[in-house]
Amino acid sequence: MADVIQLLPDSIANQIAAGEVIQRPASVVKELLENAVDAGSTTIQLIVKDAGKALIQVVDDGCGMSETDARMSFERHATSKIRQANDLFAVRTMGFRGEALASIASIAQVELKTRQRQNDLGSRIIIEGSEIKKQEPCQCAAGTNFAVKNLFYNVPARRKFLKSNTVEMRHINDEFQRVAMAHPDIFFSLQHNGNEVYHLPPSNLRQRLVNLLGSGCNKKLVPLREETDLVKITGFIGKPEFARKTRGDQFFFVNGRFIKSGWLNHAVLGAYEDLLQTDTYPLYIIFIEMNPASIDINVHPTKQEIKFDDDKMMYNYLKVATRHALGQYSVTPTLDFEQEPLFNQNVPSAADSNITFERIESSFSRGSGERSVQQEQYDRSSPEEMTRQRNNLQNWQALYEEEKEAMNAAEGELSTMTIESRISTSAPELDDSNQSFSKEEKRPHQIHRRYIINQIKSGFWLIDQQAAHERILYERYLEMLQGSNTSVQKKLFPQTIQLSGADAALLGEILPQVTQLGFDVESFGGNSFIIHGVPAEFQQRNEQEMIERLLDQVKQNYELSLDLHENVARSMAVSAATKRGQVLEISEMELLIDQLFACAMPMKSPTGRKCFLSFDLEELDKRFRE
Repeated sequence: MADVIQLLPDSIANQIAAGEVIQRPASVVKELLENAVDAGSTTIQLIVKDAGKALIQVVDDGCGMSETDARMSFERHATSKIRQANDLFAVRTMGFRGEALASIASIAQVELKTRQRQNDLGSRIIIEGSEIKKQEPCQCAAGTNFAVKNLFYNVPARRKFLKSNTVEMRHINDEFQRVAMAHPDIFFSLQHNGNEVYHLPPSNLRQRLVNLLGSGCNKKLVPLREETDLVKITGFIGKPEFARKTRGDQFFFVNGRFIKSGWLNHAVLGAYEDLLQTDTYPLYIIFIEMNPASIDINVHPTKQEIKFDDDKMMYNYLKVATRHALGQYSVTPTLDFEQEPLFNQNVPSAADSNITFERIESSFSRGSGERSVQQEQYDRSSPEEMTRQRNNLQNWQALYEEEKEAMNAAEGELSTMTIESRISTSAPELDDSNQSFSKEEKRPHQIHRRYIINQIKSGFWLIDQQAAHERILYERYLEMLQGSNTSVQKKLFPQTIQLSGADAALLGEILPQVTQLGFDVESFGGNSFIIHGVPAEFQQRNEQEMIERLLDQVKQNYELSLDLHENVARSMAVSAATKRGQVLEISEMELLIDQLFACAMPMKSPTGRKCFLSFDLEELDKRFRE
């Protein structure tokens, strides 16, 4: 039998390796930007055409390469970053594997121009599909100019699976933001199809974040800084009231490298315990500096996953540092009667009050022999602090006595109330054979501020108020986008909003559809927009918040196979719908029910959630007989 195992040619091996390293245009952007940073650049320009499918060009003023190095850089596993295996545990550069340029050259048409500062001439290399077409001396600026054209031109199956330009450009923006955040001392710029999306001069970290995420980001940030012998944690975390329903503004950097870690994310969310609304995610940009020997970054070709020597230690350090930052800058709730509370706390129910006041009572009745930490702190306090704490204690005691009296009175009333007094003897009996409901009985009822119960002859409906409103708005907006007229409420004073570069580009793309929905918005240059009018039904809402939530939803939905009209209608419906927790009047519930069942598809919301459940009387009777 003939031998069947053979060695693959280098061109095919490079294409296989490229499948792990280069997944989409954003992967090329990441590798080239990191190489520019490693070269010691102070200015880095990224130029993109057709979301990277036609051109990705990175121009830097770094150290450049010699003629020999320029040629060697395209060989597999050729790198200047490491020399031996032990160097993997002392890596402080972004790249080190020596696979990126070989992978890129195997699936694209590449032109490289590079010159070292001490040389008069540079080198120009043209490579197509791992094959060198030309290498010659050239005149060029000091540094490196790397142009990648027609990505996946020789792998049509891979090119076919690329997403729309909007989706691919969003991934490029993400990679650009991560590198720019980690290096605020370097000038960065991004151009797409001739339009400058970002222009980021060297600055401190806070200013860089404002330039990347928009001017509204500044008021959301809380500084984070903790340092020990083992780890240094710095950066910013977001105030809880600005948490969003969608992820996307969460960044971890370890030794300047962006990483993804569900474990560290859980630590940060744990520090926000009881400060966030359900299903919301805070903003954070956290930098972790530690000895490279304590981490392993050679886990995945993309280098976005790492392992720590002691995961539990890192988890606890991060959680404590985040909690300390929230407390240090008065973000956590306060019990000081002489200060304004930062958050509206939920008032405990009567059932919970027993536990709450028993704890308070026990704290007042401790023996003199027991000395708590709070008592020791009180003894060491200044006279003004002692007076303030004593006043707080008296206020708590007065509040406790009043509540205790009120609860005792309520218990006395409940003890004298009989079951018969709770049920009206004059209430009409329901005739099962001919059910007919009074107007009072037909009224819907809201429970837990999220569901609506509506009684029908065969039983009742349980309606999800948010899902139902999303379905109503989705069909209404879809009709508007198909040519139906909508009313616009003009604003007396137009509002100017400032967005991040990525959000501004996205809003500019969907602006015709947004206008059809009733927004009167125009570009004001750069990343600014002016809102002259809003849909008449939303005139009492925050316009900038509405636009930001719309953009968040659009970015999420772009991953789905939806056309632009469906995407915008769905995104607008989700961002504008009545949310869970909102109290509805009876008239509002009745209108919502009528509009829901007038929809073409009332069963499910545009996101796939059921709008209502039906419960039959016979089914209920069976359950009670079990």
